Amino acid sequence: MRNHLTTQLVIAGTFALVACTDGAGPRGAGPFRLAMSTRQAPAAPVPPAGQAVSASLQAAGAETFTDGTNTLVITSVELVLRDVELKRVEEDNCGAESGGAEGASESDAHGCEELEAGPILVDLPLGSTERVFTADIPAGTYDRLEFQIHKPESDGDEPDHGFLMAHPDFAGISVRAKGTFNGADFTYTSDLNVEQELALDPPLVVSPGTPATLTVRLDLGGWFRDGSTLVDPQTAAKGGENEKLVRDNVIGSFRSFRDNDEDGLDDDHEDSDGGH
Repeated sequence: MRNHLTTQLVIAGTFALVACTDGAGPRGAGPFRLAMSTRQAPAAPVPPAGQAVSASLQAAGAETFTDGTNTLVITSVELVLRDVELKRVEEDNCGAESGGAEGASESDAHGCEELEAGPILVDLPLGSTERVFTADIPAGTYDRLEFQIHKPESDGDEPDHGFLMAHPDFAGISVRAKGTFNGADFTYTSDLNVEQELALDPPLVVSPGTPATLTVRLDLGGWFRDGSTLVDPQTAAKGGENEKLVRDNVIGSFRSFRDNDEDGLDDDHEDSDGGH
């Protein structure tokens, strides 16, 4: 059985708060909570028999998806993340892209408070929502979450070396999913190494004494899918016919939103939230 508490402690222990001394915004700090979820919004009515469907049937520690012909059961999903940052709304540099112009310093490129972590291993809470990090961060308004899906390498930097000492089986691997496809076991791995930027609309407001929760939700049902048809995860292995399809699906499966009740649903759009 996977130990989510251990995952929480690892993440809490590896996050560090870096403050810009010249950043604008309200003084003080407010409680911030980051959660991750694979919970989907309530499903629409099931189409008539014979028509392809995309339903998630949640079970203990697993998620099941069907297209009417094929059945995909996902029992485990692990991600390696690095450089997790909350970007504050600013009139000047805070709106700049991470990295900024060539030759610009890191503080010039960011111009705001940031959260950095990693590499860290995140064991996703299948079919549910789980808080993974709590901290006080500078009060203000934040409009973007940035992070890297990171491939740790044996010849990488010191943080990579430390991570691989604890997780040697993740050398060169950033994503690992396990389960069955039409009853046959599979283990899908990827060496995806990509920056992710998720817009917060409306922006997240952090105020002293008022907890603010941001949830990152992954649409696992879209990972191994070509349109409405499920694909065999074995065909998404390196060099496989569906490698690029699934990599693109993984990249596009992340969404972030305000979720102060931590139910895995968007506080601002729950009535129309379709999980995408």
